[in-house]
Amino acid sequence: MYQYLFRRLLLFVPTMLLATIMVFALFSIVPGDAAVFLLTGEDAGGRVTNDDFERLRSDLGLDRPVYIQYADWLWGVVQGDLGNSLYYGSPFGLELLERFARTFELAVLAIVMAFIAAVPLGILSAMKQDSGVDYASRVIALLGIAMPTFWIGVLVIYGLTYGFNWGPPLVYAHLWEAPWENLKLMLLPAAVVGFHDMAFTARVTRSAMLEVMREDYMRTARSKGLREWVVVSRHALKNALLPVITVSGYQFGRLLGGVIIVEQIFVVPGVGTFLIDGIRHRDFPVIQGVILMTAAVVLLLNLVIDMLYGILDPRIRYS
Repeated sequence: MYQYLFRRLLLFVPTMLLATIMVFALFSIVPGDAAVFLLTGEDAGGRVTNDDFERLRSDLGLDRPVYIQYADWLWGVVQGDLGNSLYYGSPFGLELLERFARTFELAVLAIVMAFIAAVPLGILSAMKQDSGVDYASRVIALLGIAMPTFWIGVLVIYGLTYGFNWGPPLVYAHLWEAPWENLKLMLLPAAVVGFHDMAFTARVTRSAMLEVMREDYMRTARSKGLREWVVVSRHALKNALLPVITVSGYQFGRLLGGVIIVEQIFVVPGVGTFLIDGIRHRDFPVIQGVILMTAAVVLLLNLVIDMLYGILDPRIRYS
């Protein structure tokens, strides 16, 4: 296992390098310039001359060739320095860590809610196949998959505001400073995102359980006189969890990348909101850093999922 882990970690280097090259190549051809926005954007005014424009580009380092900018940025990343935001002028790494913590909290809450609801729902649907319970759970799952998360979020806010005269807080509170205020802000977007993830995970759980329950060892376990809940929990569920973990890992990585629209709707200052601000201000270091962070998180999650395969299924060997 350790040799496999070492080889997978070595693959991180070319993968991340390719991601950085693609990001820089993309932004070198995308129209827009941070200097133009800083001089003529919402916070600037007055007449702008060509000398002002060239001076600002020189100060920001945007007048250098793209490969020089890329080499300097990559060397800074290797040293742990992600550079400064062109728009805010502050260190980007500290801002990203703070916003990543908020998105991480939202993603963990959403995945926990989805997993707790989806796995029992999928198991019950598989055990009661073609019954009223099965049809009801399948309808719920289909609704969750079909309805976009941003639409559900808008409906939730509209219903709470006009139906109960209550809305979620609009000011973010840190978890360690005001935990109750933080949870009041985070629970609703986590439930909205978790409902969509729950629907897909429940479908996968149901399919995996139906496939496992037809295996010969399930009939053998029942013939031994084991209770049904023992057969389901010890034999069926453990073997059906592999595809469920794969799906949950993919969803968790997507959430850590930033649930952009949901964060905008519920005013959560996370990675998604940070990315939108970077795109609006043509702040390329911010966009590059967020994409780099997302790629690293997805690679780490894939590695963790592969390691969990060997723990859940002893038949899997890493050699």
